[in-house]
Amino acid sequence: MKRILLISVGLAALAVGTLLAWYTVRQEREFQRLIAEGDAAVLRDETYGAIEAFSGALALKRDSMLAYLKRGDTYRRRGELTAALRDLREAASLDPSATRPVELLGDVNAALGRYERAAGHYQAFTALDDRSPRVLYKLALARFRSGDAAAAIDPLRQAVALDERFAEAHYLLGLCLLARAEDDEALRALTRAVGINPAFVAAREELADVYLRAGRQEEGIEQLEAIAAIEPSRPERLITVGLAYARWGRTEAAVLTLGRAAERYPDHRGVYTALARVWLETVDARNDRVALGKALEALQPQIAAGDASSEAMMLYGRAMFLTGNAAAAERALLQATAAPPVDPAALRYLADAAERLGHRAEARDARLRYAALTGDESTN
Repeated sequence: MKRILLISVGLAALAVGTLLAWYTVRQEREFQRLIAEGDAAVLRDETYGAIEAFSGALALKRDSMLAYLKRGDTYRRRGELTAALRDLREAASLDPSATRPVELLGDVNAALGRYERAAGHYQAFTALDDRSPRVLYKLALARFRSGDAAAAIDPLRQAVALDERFAEAHYLLGLCLLARAEDDEALRALTRAVGINPAFVAAREELADVYLRAGRQEEGIEQLEAIAAIEPSRPERLITVGLAYARWGRTEAAVLTLGRAAERYPDHRGVYTALARVWLETVDARNDRVALGKALEALQPQIAAGDASSEAMMLYGRAMFLTGNAAAAERALLQATAAPPVDPAALRYLADAAERLGHRAEARDARLRYAALTGDESTN
């Protein structure tokens, strides 16, 4: 009898064990199915369905780092950043050695504009793995955005040492060095970024600025020309080139460049405004009446249309003043200075026109506004 009882208990225990094993295997299979379903939904950009699937997986395994990680990342994709932070923190606490939750916590904090917190998470990542150029770059970017360009330099140097062709890291290194007034080193970093990716417009813009500030006009304009070639659909790129030539004193090259822009973009008023500016600078430098006529010719269509920009109205007012028509100049310049932002030069021109007409109150008001904008009280 006792033997039969022992056999019965053993059989019952075996049955329970088999049932539990079957249930565990079934639960694991269902968990894996839900994870796979969520991954597939993410690939289809069906984030709501993905969250449901990952939530179902968590209902089966409340201590699954993977499920919290995937749901948190999906919340991040949806822009539900508070929910993302909650899940990613849970994932990081469940497996402190996992790097992915730490990186994503940095990404979410960066998206929230919490750059110091983001940098803290990326720094924690590097304590686990210091061989990721991507995360070293993110750490540097978070520090740069928090206003600490100096602290961004070392991780960027580590990033480019690990991946010498990381163009964005070279570019950001250039920006950080510029912030520290280390222009020569910045120039090397920016040049390397462009060498890796010749279509890197932002790096070329910074290069052009560095060259032009250093008085290396030819090299600066070469960069601006390259940007215009990279972005042929943007007329302002050629306008920038033309005005750079004008500032360099190369009026003929400026006019040729802007003429090329006018041929390519005949309906873009900014091109003609820039042409007028160049011609008026020629008038001021050489008292060239032919250039004055060309400036007026460039401006006339938009003035006649009645919807000229404030810059165009300022230039038109200046041109009319130079023709001797102070009344027309004053009208145009009043319009140019009616609404912000106001170019301080327009106020100076307005003061001159009002003075010539004997409108002393208007002239004084214009000079006071000019002084307020520029801090220059010498015109008062």
